[in-house]
Amino acid sequence: MPTKKTVLIVEDEKDIREALRDALQDKDYSVLEAKNGKEGVSTALQNHPDLIMLDLLMPEMDGMTALKHIREDTWGKNAPVIILTNVNASKEQMIEDIVTGKPLEYLIKSDWKIYDVIERIEKVLHANKKVH
Repeated sequence: MPTKKTVLIVEDEKDIREALRDALQDKDYSVLEAKNGKEGVSTALQNHPDLIMLDLLMPEMDGMTALKHIREDTWGKNAPVIILTNVNASKEQMIEDIVTGKPLEYLIKSDWKIYDVIERIEKVLHANKKVH
């Protein structure tokens, strides 16, 4: 029997975090949650989730700083990350973030419904399954 895939949601907005968690659990994923970047880094490095959903604007540590810390870890170098944020970055900033942090997706919250985000997560997890 295959093991459940685990998704870490690093999001300070409780409503969004809970909506994503509930939608993922409905699809039979294990879900870990973190309320800020510092907690997200710790949870990611301890649990090695199959995918990380990462907000950028958070208290204690922002998402890009958290992503840089995750990327410094041996496991974290290749951990799949989807950025889901309200920050509509400039093209220059987005290119810099993608080059340094290598997220797989950069999604603006206002452009996506929860189930569209879940569909993206499933595509990423399915694609990564083929690679391993």
